[in-house]
Amino acid sequence: MPLQPDAVLRSLVALFAATFTQLAGLFVFGPLLLFTLKARGLDTAAVGAFAALQWVGLLVATPFASTWAQRLGPRRALLASGAVPLVTMVAMVLTSHLVLWSLLYFVAGMASALRWILAEAAVAELAPAHRRGRVMGLFSMMIGITFMVGPSLLSALLAAGWGTDSVGWVAVALVALGLLLLLPVQPPNANAAPSTAARSGWRGTWGALRAAPVVMLTGFVGGFFESGLASTLPLYGLGIGWSSAAAALLVATSGLGSTLLAPVAGELADRLPVTRVRQACALASLAATLALPWVPQWGGLAWGIAFTWGAAGAALYTLAMVDIGQRHQGVALVNSTAVLVMAYTAGGMLAPAAGGAMLQWAPVLGFPALLAAVALLGLWPVARSAAGSPGR
Repeated sequence: MPLQPDAVLRSLVALFAATFTQLAGLFVFGPLLLFTLKARGLDTAAVGAFAALQWVGLLVATPFASTWAQRLGPRRALLASGAVPLVTMVAMVLTSHLVLWSLLYFVAGMASALRWILAEAAVAELAPAHRRGRVMGLFSMMIGITFMVGPSLLSALLAAGWGTDSVGWVAVALVALGLLLLLPVQPPNANAAPSTAARSGWRGTWGALRAAPVVMLTGFVGGFFESGLASTLPLYGLGIGWSSAAAALLVATSGLGSTLLAPVAGELADRLPVTRVRQACALASLAATLALPWVPQWGGLAWGIAFTWGAAGAALYTLAMVDIGQRHQGVALVNSTAVLVMAYTAGGMLAPAAGGAMLQWAPVLGFPALLAAVALLGLWPVARSAAGSPGR
């Protein structure tokens, strides 16, 4: 039975508030853990390996998001995805055993995958069809803001002399508040009418990938330019002779672009064909990449390039969510969102590895060539749609 308009509005507001609060807490807690491990004498490689455990957990759990949504029911699965990270955080604050921390961080990553997928799918399905782009764009913008709020709060608390344990409990309190704010949410029925990806588990995610590969490719390109290049921009800035402080600001510039432009892309998707908006974003990322060779002569170009990469990446992910939200419901939507999340994560993981290697081995030609090739991948869905395959 469809939700009433007031129930839909309450659920959307609750999802926005709960996601903002929980992510702010997680973005306080994650860097705090890394600082703590570094203070305990672990080398950078070990700290980096620990940080990667959360992403490994996310990738392991993502294909099975629809299975858990069906077994627990959409509302209980969403609540569980908020409760598990809270429990792991409390345990990590109360203990200091590194092996236990590693296991808990991995489990938290698995729960975060479920939370990410179910929240995105619920927002896409709850949003009115004629305003889906606006709602998804605002949701993406809100998530982008948490990337700034969490670390800023951590910095302010540490600067004010708070101890690491006290800051950890602040993060726990934020995540607990996020769980409480989830209580009014009434997600759409995860067992709604079947579609092309109606099976759950890995078979369902494979079916979703086969049903709309170009949408998932859009997610990959979005993750590459928004999330992945953020890790590479400081290295690029140092490579062109900038100070560490200036190079680090390139990340903030990219984040500003992704935060501001996602709602703009969503609004355009409500008014124009998604394919045309996607084409504009892919062309923007390609144009910014082609401007790279001129940065040594005109250093100010780097700010515009970083802003454009972040903006285009966030917009492409938002457009992919709007696209699958228009095509699917229920478990099919959860499966498609899971594959999109995997594609985005894969792009985010590939960019720093491949980009860092190219900056070391071929900074003048190889790095721009790599980025241009990925940007061109973003244009392939447009060409395919123009050839008569708009649904794929």
